[in-house]
Amino acid sequence: MAVRAVFLVGFMASGKSCVGRQLAERLDWDFVDLDTRIEACEGRTVPEIFRERGESGFRQAETKALLELTSNLDRETVVALGGGTFVHPGNRNLLKPWPSVFLDAPADELWRRALDDATERPLRADATEFARLHQSRLPSYREATVTIVTTGKDPISLCAEIERSLQFQARGKATDSAEPRPASFRTGESQ
Repeated sequence: MAVRAVFLVGFMASGKSCVGRQLAERLDWDFVDLDTRIEACEGRTVPEIFRERGESGFRQAETKALLELTSNLDRETVVALGGGTFVHPGNRNLLKPWPSVFLDAPADELWRRALDDATERPLRADATEFARLHQSRLPSYREATVTIVTTGKDPISLCAEIERSLQFQARGKATDSAEPRPASFRTGESQ
């Protein structure tokens, strides 16, 4: 199967949307933020879905949106997943045909980033609960194809590292092919 998508995974405030937009632009691919897609499909914000239907209702909407997205990839796409998407085994299994990139950072750094961000995050509680949730999700995140440590790096550097890790070549660079192309990649193993 030709690679038609790359999925960015990681905890809240890890930079999935920011890096995803930049990576898509560099590769001349489409960009999808799964939470934004869920909001469009559901006609309400993620926090509203959490309040009205609870986390389990949100997770059902999330899996439905992910299934629809992966079934209808008609252009190469970079996808920023929500922080809990990759934690659910069914979602990870659904994504096995494509490379996934875990954007990793320590919990205390992510907590600071989350506090600096005006985004309403339903599962951002106090620092202790935040760290506990982060720790509980790490084993799932580590099943991603590639792990990229984000500490001290700007989005441009992170995109270049992702491209090198997946051996993509952005369109417009001097190469023997104008199309981005991946090398073979391992699934289920973090590097």
